[in-house]
Amino acid sequence: MQSATRHLLTLSVVVRLAVWILILISAYFLPLFDASPSIWISGTPPSSVLLRWDAFHFAHIAREGYVYEHEWAFFNGLPLLMRILDHLQGLAGLGSNSWGTLLRGGAGMAVVCDSTHVLYDLSLHHFRSHSLAFLSAALSVFSSSPAALKLAPYNEPFFTYLSYRGMLACARSKWAAASICFTMASMFRSNGIFLSGFILWGMLVTPLLTRQKDLLTPRRLLKCVLLTALPLVPFIHHNTIAYLRFCKPSATRIPDWCTSNWIPSIYSHVQSKYWNVGFLRYWTVSNIPNFMLAFPALLHVFAFCWFYLSNLPAIIPHIAPWIRSKNNDVHPPQLDSPFLSPSLLPHVLHALALALILTFNAHVQISLRLLPSLPLTYWAAARLMLDLPKWGKAWVTWSILWGALSCVLWAVFLPPA
Repeated sequence: MQSATRHLLTLSVVVRLAVWILILISAYFLPLFDASPSIWISGTPPSSVLLRWDAFHFAHIAREGYVYEHEWAFFNGLPLLMRILDHLQGLAGLGSNSWGTLLRGGAGMAVVCDSTHVLYDLSLHHFRSHSLAFLSAALSVFSSSPAALKLAPYNEPFFTYLSYRGMLACARSKWAAASICFTMASMFRSNGIFLSGFILWGMLVTPLLTRQKDLLTPRRLLKCVLLTALPLVPFIHHNTIAYLRFCKPSATRIPDWCTSNWIPSIYSHVQSKYWNVGFLRYWTVSNIPNFMLAFPALLHVFAFCWFYLSNLPAIIPHIAPWIRSKNNDVHPPQLDSPFLSPSLLPHVLHALALALILTFNAHVQISLRLLPSLPLTYWAAARLMLDLPKWGKAWVTWSILWGALSCVLWAVFLPPA
């Protein structure tokens, strides 16, 4: 196990160095499509190549707070972390409160939060196979958005690491630790609220399915409610702070979002107004290229979900023994694949829900950096490598080629990001 962890660490470091070198070379030889980074940061790489896309918003919030309305689309987890790391750099005499120090601090911590070894432990728990766990974790280094997931001061590295930690804690029935990890993950991304489902599944749904009703004591139910609610706090806090700031009766002008909805939410308002997020709003002819870019990542997840759920009749008796006893089956049907493990069901439901939201209710191209934050993405890749090698090699080839191209696009400030 220690040998596997060392190999994974080596592979992760090599890939990160390759990503960094490719971005630096691209930024040096290719012209910027948008010159904004050179306006805010003087000088050359490495700091300047970190300032792309959402990094502008994170760094500005870290320096000035929430100045503009559209900035409320971003949670405070990463700006807070960048401020802390900026302060530590100031204490070390490296400067402080500059775009460069803020970006370097965020990027440095993103590198530290390497989720590869956590995915190995999580995969080992579900598959009980060191080789399968190693394959899944090794495939995770070839993500479809390496700049955002492995290098830049973005939400995804922190969200991925903390969500994996929480999932592993759930797998080990450490519910309080899982809730804390999911709460911290929710400080970075709004979809962190869906992570509560893993706690709910483990503490409530599993005892119901296995008819272990003696576990469902009032104390356990209360604990389940509290631990499930905790990851919702960052989302509620974000919207509450905005409501108290903008919706006071004494304000000279009260924004429409304060009164237009039953539950006022600046986050929903900003996503709708500035990013045009909403059901089927992104389904336009002009966005066909974005759907084409996201298609491989979405198809990959949907295909595995279909594979798993189509075998659900064979999986259910392993989850709920009372069903097979009711059908007079002494032994449940044998599962012919480790990727049909009953413990994967909450992961499949979570991935399916996220993929559907990304397809119908979001900017579909962000699938390229959100779906790689799911462990199921790499379990699906491992299944392809073992059961359908031709498709597995195709997935790895696409991941490497698109990942390399996305690094070049990042360097010259071209979408998607």
